[in-house]
Amino acid sequence: MPGLTRRYGRWTERLRSTIAAVGLALAGRAGARMAGVIGVSVSRSTVLRLVEALPEPDLPAPRVVGVDEYATRKGRHYGTVLVDVETRRPVDLLPDREESSLATWLAKRPGIEVVCRDRAPFFAERATVGAPQAVQVADRWHLWHNLSEAAERCVADQRGCLRGTALEPSQQVKEADELADPSGSPWPTGHRFADRTRANHVAVHALLAAGHSRRAIQRQLGMTYRPVKLLADATTPKDLFHGQRQGRPSVLDEYKPYLDDRWNQGCTNAWKAWEEIVPLGYKASYQRVRAYFRTKRLSADPGNAPPPSPRTVAGWILRHPDSLSKVDQLRLEAVLAHCPELEALTGHVRSFAQILTERQGQRLPDWLDAVRQDDLPGLHTLAAGIDRDGAAVTAGLTLPWSSGVVEGHVNCIKMLQRQMFGRAGFAPCGNECSSLHDGCQQVKCFRQRSTPPQEPRMSRTADIDLVFARAVTVDAVLRALASEGWSLQEPLGISYVVNHDGLFDWQSASTDQAAEVLTLVDSPTNVDHHVGVCIYQSTAETGGQLLFHAGRSHCSFIPTIDRRSLSGAPALTDMAWYLNALVPPLLALGLASYEARDLAD
Repeated sequence: MPGLTRRYGRWTERLRSTIAAVGLALAGRAGARMAGVIGVSVSRSTVLRLVEALPEPDLPAPRVVGVDEYATRKGRHYGTVLVDVETRRPVDLLPDREESSLATWLAKRPGIEVVCRDRAPFFAERATVGAPQAVQVADRWHLWHNLSEAAERCVADQRGCLRGTALEPSQQVKEADELADPSGSPWPTGHRFADRTRANHVAVHALLAAGHSRRAIQRQLGMTYRPVKLLADATTPKDLFHGQRQGRPSVLDEYKPYLDDRWNQGCTNAWKAWEEIVPLGYKASYQRVRAYFRTKRLSADPGNAPPPSPRTVAGWILRHPDSLSKVDQLRLEAVLAHCPELEALTGHVRSFAQILTERQGQRLPDWLDAVRQDDLPGLHTLAAGIDRDGAAVTAGLTLPWSSGVVEGHVNCIKMLQRQMFGRAGFAPCGNECSSLHDGCQQVKCFRQRSTPPQEPRMSRTADIDLVFARAVTVDAVLRALASEGWSLQEPLGISYVVNHDGLFDWQSASTDQAAEVLTLVDSPTNVDHHVGVCIYQSTAETGGQLLFHAGRSHCSFIPTIDRRSLSGAPALTDMAWYLNALVPPLLALGLASYEARDLAD
């Protein structure tokens, strides 16, 4: 009956749409569990199949498109994500970042008026070929990032000017007087304990003056009787500081004359000084020496203060003047007074910041001319790059569009790939990313790590669950599988994961670090966490991920490296081969049961 059932179907259309909606929200396994709660017994493969069978949504043609790349496997395989900047929804995912793919996609949509991108030259070339009618907009964050790198290079070129830029003694004395505690207490303002005690003292005495009883103050401030009594009986906060840990002798006192002599001789390395006093009998930690040297660096003696690093000075220049502390402002003024080149750099940076924040792109040519008149090679390089991409940069500094929403979707894809043990693939992402409004939340349906574009499409849900009668170790499983030619050494090294934070962030290691990797994943502290390693069968030239669940009595194998498919049906995995290669050697470890599943794309 149309609208109610379909031919050979056991479910009503309403139930199918309900399960598909559950799958979009929760993905495979979680969706199957939720379906069981509402009284429908389905497998996670069925949930995924219903999700993948959903029709492509009929989206309106985008007018403003943002484009960026994302990694399906960092450093190896990349794809392209396209986002409708106006609606902030992903429009499409391309399986690669080749020029022809993006140019073809743009050419099929002549209604595109604006293309937002970063400053990578290959995106500029592809957008020019595919959408010559569109205005290209360079992202403002990337422009500021480029300026930040150029400014740091300029400061590094002038690092000789940074020596001798310490504050004048009068300024330092004034600064010390401002920070000093007027009460003369050994617990100065800014000390966490002292500030908390002073605040509590003021609060208690204010409530007492208002007529509250001490018991009422306990309830109102959440304190017990004794703290309230001490605060109420103390006339000033200073009365509460007696008997605290202050003025006590330190194990370092005996060695401070030696450390002072070494400091005056020019030895400002705390680690080296610590190594020198250890043979003299010092038995405490290095941290005490480091803290003592730090106080000397921050002392009022200008000779003790080391010059600021180029990155620190660049940070002062790049931040808004109003956001700098008074000390940083004084230090920056001292640097600029000592180095005219950096003063010119500061002027250019602040001028560009005004152009960027107020979107005054028409002032960019004048800014470039002013930059070229000063001896700042770092900014000259930036200016040359802006000239090559002048139209897009001017548009980025004038129009309201940017690539921020695109970067957000790239981060979302990364997060969901980690949640899926790094097995998120391209095909479900291409379908699901354009299906819902909530970004890429639905991409949790991914089931398999994507492959290079030239390879056949792989099964997204092929895996083998292995259940043992007792807990096993990763090392024991790999030793058993070694009889069938399996090893940790995949073609590009060793990959492993220890899931402490729920993100399943896979790590890489060299082949000579195999012992360290096994020690890490089998560590007793990781027994309650999911861990995984990639294994490879060099004879058959295939491999995958071996994921161990918490407790180590259950693991799963997912073929992700050069998956073996059935001849004549490349979408299906040759599960029989993997079972014959994995199950027999694991029987000796107490393999109790196994289950193989595969759902073709």
